[in-house]
Amino acid sequence: MRMQLGCRLSFWLPQPTPMILLLNVHYSRASDLVRPDLLMTDPPVEIEAYRDSFGNWCNRLVAPPGMMTVSTDGIIKDSGLPDPIDLSAEQQPVDQLPSEVLPFLLPSRYCESDVLSDFAWNRFNHEPLGWPRVQAVCDFVHNHVRFGYENSRPTRTAVETLNEAVGVCRDFTHLAVALCRCLNIPTRYCTGYISDIGQPPPYGAMDFAAWMEVYLGGKWWVFDPRNNDARLGRVLIARGRDAADVPLTHSFGQHELKNFEVWIGEVGETTEPSSGQ
Repeated sequence: MRMQLGCRLSFWLPQPTPMILLLNVHYSRASDLVRPDLLMTDPPVEIEAYRDSFGNWCNRLVAPPGMMTVSTDGIIKDSGLPDPIDLSAEQQPVDQLPSEVLPFLLPSRYCESDVLSDFAWNRFNHEPLGWPRVQAVCDFVHNHVRFGYENSRPTRTAVETLNEAVGVCRDFTHLAVALCRCLNIPTRYCTGYISDIGQPPPYGAMDFAAWMEVYLGGKWWVFDPRNNDARLGRVLIARGRDAADVPLTHSFGQHELKNFEVWIGEVGETTEPSSGQ
């Protein structure tokens, strides 16, 4: 199937302000792009693209004072299949893990696995190793945390999410990431698009989403503690240790977000795509 995806964000800035934007589809899906989701700005400004230490595609620019809008809009091919599942995927001992996954066992800004270690072992040590243990973590987080945009707070950590039991998708993910790391399971934070394809209505306003990838059986697997199911039409933008590594927008100065739109949905092979929602 083909999906149209993109976003439109408008900012008011009191002065020229450097910004870094992570809004483009991840390079691992580049070959699936039928129409690239190029970053556009209004008014036009010079954009410099680069890859960060995690391989994510980043754009840096200097936003002029006043109103500025950034947007993307692309078409991507997708298998139309849900997230892969392998209930037999095994957890590897730490001494047998590849060196490159070890950073995803360590505490990070929003995932204080060092603080949560005792809680995690007391809660999940009886669960079978591998896929069942990760699923037990997701089940706990999904049932423990109450979702609501009114509960959003950009500084909330995994410990605070556990204690407050409220949050948005990034909070669900930070808590699950931290708990998995406590249990010696390499886990990384992901952000991107999740479509409503295959889901029953009514549909809420579209937003960017957060989920996680865990390293089991020599591969990375998607787990989604917020939705706690296998979804169709998931498209990665960036991955890192936590949200501090992959902010969709990072401003080096004062700014005010005035408008925020995200879209992803199926389009026919011969359907003329719209210009967004």
